[in-house]
Amino acid sequence: MRYSRFTPSTVEVSPGATVRVVVRNLDPIAHELIFGDQAVQDLHERGTETSHGDRPGEVTVPAGATVATTYTFPRSGTVLLGCHLPGHYAYGMRGTVRVE
Repeated sequence: MRYSRFTPSTVEVSPGATVRVVVRNLDPIAHELIFGDQAVQDLHERGTETSHGDRPGEVTVPAGATVATTYTFPRSGTVLLGCHLPGHYAYGMRGTVRVE
């Protein structure tokens, strides 16, 4: 994470893979990483949770911190990722994971 963007913003994983994702926030503000389909992204965009870390694929990343989460990807398709702190998703802090 840098300049309120995910780098890279698109990645590929193998179908059904369980991946440990290490997230490094190089910004001076907090961010979060949420994996899921559009319904999950919409839920978090409207949600009120102030921090994440108890569910796989959902993690809060304080400014300057490095954190990890684990996520099991589906057998095929696209999984979205986003940061839903106020204004971040609308600003473009989102990406995709192609499961191929």
